[in-house]
Amino acid sequence: MKQAKNFVTVFLCFFVISAQSFAQNKRNVDIQSYPESADVVSVFAFGAKGDGKTDDTQAFQKALDSFGTKGGTVYVPRGTYFFAGSLNVPQAVTLKGAFESVPSHNGIRNAGLPVPGDDGTTFLITGNKGNEQATPFITLNTNSTLRGVLMYWPLQDPEKIPDAYPWAVAMRGKNPAVLDVEMLNPYNAIDASKNERALVRNISGQPLRRGIFVDGIYDIGRIENVHWNPWWSMKPVLFKWQKENGEAFIFERTDWHYVVNTFCYGYKTGYKFGVSSGSTGACNGNFLGIGADACHNSILVEQSASFGLLITNGEFVAMDGTDPTMVVVTSANRGNVRFVNCAFWGPCNQNVKIDGTGTVGFSDCIFVQWDKNKENRASIQANGGSIVVRGCDFGSLAPQVSIGEKVSRAIVSENTVRGKVNIINNGKNAYIQGNLGTVQ
Repeated sequence: MKQAKNFVTVFLCFFVISAQSFAQNKRNVDIQSYPESADVVSVFAFGAKGDGKTDDTQAFQKALDSFGTKGGTVYVPRGTYFFAGSLNVPQAVTLKGAFESVPSHNGIRNAGLPVPGDDGTTFLITGNKGNEQATPFITLNTNSTLRGVLMYWPLQDPEKIPDAYPWAVAMRGKNPAVLDVEMLNPYNAIDASKNERALVRNISGQPLRRGIFVDGIYDIGRIENVHWNPWWSMKPVLFKWQKENGEAFIFERTDWHYVVNTFCYGYKTGYKFGVSSGSTGACNGNFLGIGADACHNSILVEQSASFGLLITNGEFVAMDGTDPTMVVVTSANRGNVRFVNCAFWGPCNQNVKIDGTGTVGFSDCIFVQWDKNKENRASIQANGGSIVVRGCDFGSLAPQVSIGEKVSRAIVSENTVRGKVNIINNGKNAYIQGNLGTVQ
């Protein structure tokens, strides 16, 4: 009986080891340079060199076109691929590199760390330098995907004002996707306009002029886990230009956009909401866990839809520029904006400046710092529209809220403040009640 048990134990161990070996071999088959599948082709089979010098544009396009309209995956093995032209990814085709998660290559800024070409799949992009309006480097179409690559513009100088380039990726048609991609130093990163249900997930890099642009969206798009940070260069000339001109996220006409876990550092504007430049209307959407650090303005609202911008769990820091302010709502705005459970800090002039005729609300938010020059500025300055400020905490010894004469309605209630409650009310229709300070 004991021998039979030993035999069973040995057999089970052999079975487990064999299964693991089979699984490992299967993975190796899946990622080899010439995949053995009718649905997967390698760019090497179409003449790509991957040596960082030969123009691989035509070889890639041949591989992408080889599936017709039936779809498939063009696999790009590890290597460095040089491009002088642009690529069009046909319907239902995936262009896939070796990375299974968004990589990091900030060795140009920080010596000793990985640089482009050290590992994985690297695209060296040189075409259309100086022509911002030219064809994007990659155009995605219905059901097509870009994933698992590093995109790098080697002709950009990290110490100078950047040269203009067209968009790195344009997303068109229905359900295009960009996944697990590092865009190290694009001038313009992702044009996510003129499509339906686009998915942008797990993206990082340092866009210099524009990060993601959204407009003309009538069916819900999604942006998840995007991190814009100056990993490529913080040299004074270039980074000063970026902070004076850069816009990390731009939203114009889009219906019900979902934006989750996004961050940017070092831009003129972190999140810009404006009137459509290519359609009609403005943005409404759900923005959860978003952040903007070291921007002149974290949030700039030129226009929002009546259904509102719903911003929850945001973290906003402003410290640069002539008038660093986290949230600016302009006189053109007629829509609704809501902030819930958000935090505002950093050596700024003010946390919020509101104009226009829309309604802006803050609930359970934390306002840590403002009035850095001791000019008796209020954390929240409302010059127009309607405001609602409830259940928030104010941490500086300066006025908390200033209500202007043109404010049509104001509710400021049940807030806690450091020092004395100091709410300046010049409005004619305001409810101010239940605010408590540490000094009465």
